[in-house]
Amino acid sequence: MARKRANGEGSIRKRSNSCWEARITIGVNPETRKLISKSVYGKTQREVREKMKALEEKKEPKGSVYVALSSDAPTDAEQSAGPKEMTVGEWLDTWLKEYLADVKQGTIIHYESVVRLFLKPEFGDVPLSQLRTPMVQKLYNRLREEKRSPKYIKNIHGILHRALEMAVRLEYMMRNPTTACVIPRVVEKKVTPLDAPDQKKLFEVLRGEEFEALFMTDIFTGLRSGELIGLTWDCVDFDHGIIRVEKQLCQVRQKGLQFYFGTLKNGKTRIIEPAPFVMEILKKHRAEQERRKKNAGDFWNEGEFPNLVFTHADGSHLNQWFVCRTFQSYLVKAGLPHHRMHDLRHTFAVNSIMAGDDIKTIQENMGHYSAAFTLDRYGHVTDTMRHQSSNRMQAFIRDLTS
Repeated sequence: MARKRANGEGSIRKRSNSCWEARITIGVNPETRKLISKSVYGKTQREVREKMKALEEKKEPKGSVYVALSSDAPTDAEQSAGPKEMTVGEWLDTWLKEYLADVKQGTIIHYESVVRLFLKPEFGDVPLSQLRTPMVQKLYNRLREEKRSPKYIKNIHGILHRALEMAVRLEYMMRNPTTACVIPRVVEKKVTPLDAPDQKKLFEVLRGEEFEALFMTDIFTGLRSGELIGLTWDCVDFDHGIIRVEKQLCQVRQKGLQFYFGTLKNGKTRIIEPAPFVMEILKKHRAEQERRKKNAGDFWNEGEFPNLVFTHADGSHLNQWFVCRTFQSYLVKAGLPHHRMHDLRHTFAVNSIMAGDDIKTIQENMGHYSAAFTLDRYGHVTDTMRHQSSNRMQAFIRDLTS
């Protein structure tokens, strides 16, 4: 049976804001002869026990007058109101600064943007422990009414959930209010690769163009745009016919960090062995680049990114916006409908499946995190192949039985 505390020995309780309070009698008012108490606060019960123990060691003997124990002792008003609690805005600032060591720089900048534009204006002044699910759900519903895409809302939700999950782990909150929120269902965009006739039209337009090698390489390797413009010659091994994909050229909208070499999307370097046709294209492209570099002399402008495979005519690096715009101009010349630059990556995947590559090989070439994702993404292509296989078998059976 627990021992009952004697008068003046102190007590511990959990407050409504989820923090803990220890209250102890520290003296007697000589005028009123009333007991005077002091409260200490902490995030855990253990923390306040330690503070209460330290307070007991300092307090005056029984019957003495009250003496302030420290200069930061709370006033009566502060005691009644409790300690100043961290707000959601203060916690988000702390989280961005202290708890994202494992996150890429470009991603951190994106997080900062979402916090600044959406989360702090909505919840910045709310005490962290008082943030509730309906408050968060109201933000998501408003964003949906403003015609924000489900993927955009899911992205905001993911950032807030991650930040608050760390607050829960640190015991700043009892539970994560975003867990029970309902967000719009994200529907993946339909894969729209170029079919064989359209690819032929594009090849005709590309022939002899300045960026022919760039787009032909992309179609037959499936590199992401950032990987393509960040590819350096030391990663192209002509002797063994392989390309090492180990970085990408990234751009962020922040002064002093406009471009930089970043890690890959899944963080894993991969090696691809493209068709010899691609390596021949790259050999011719390297010879042409060396000729341009020699003619440019001191005007060759590699800047902070030397040895890039694909550059402007003066050697300076490309950016994804320029590459996408250039791709659109080639589509127009070929009389083809609009396609995203990313559709060239889809084109490579579909071509690989049609050529008979197994899903595991395609997954590794594409840099997907799992073969299941690759199969799910391009399942419709394998469905078509199964149907074609069925038709071939039917023709074979008909020949045998006729």
